[in-house]
Amino acid sequence: MRLDKYLKVSRIIKRRTVAKEICESGRVTINSKVAKASTDIKEGDIIEIKFANNSLKAEVLKLSEHVKKEEARLMYEIIEGEEDIED
Repeated sequence: MRLDKYLKVSRIIKRRTVAKEICESGRVTINSKVAKASTDIKEGDIIEIKFANNSLKAEVLKLSEHVKKEEARLMYEIIEGEEDIED
């Protein structure tokens, strides 16, 4: 699954276009390597996102094309950082 789509489906970032912009600005890493929006991710990957004043580090637990809002939180586990940064 593409990184930008995963960020949107898991609701870490609410819009895919915003996820793509953040990836293009070099603020997202997967397993400590800068990642593009089109980078394929897999279960077990560690995603780190740098926001303006915060950062979020999460492990990918599950990949799914479509999930309900309540189940989106089960797709990842926060390792460190702020939860619900965009809420």
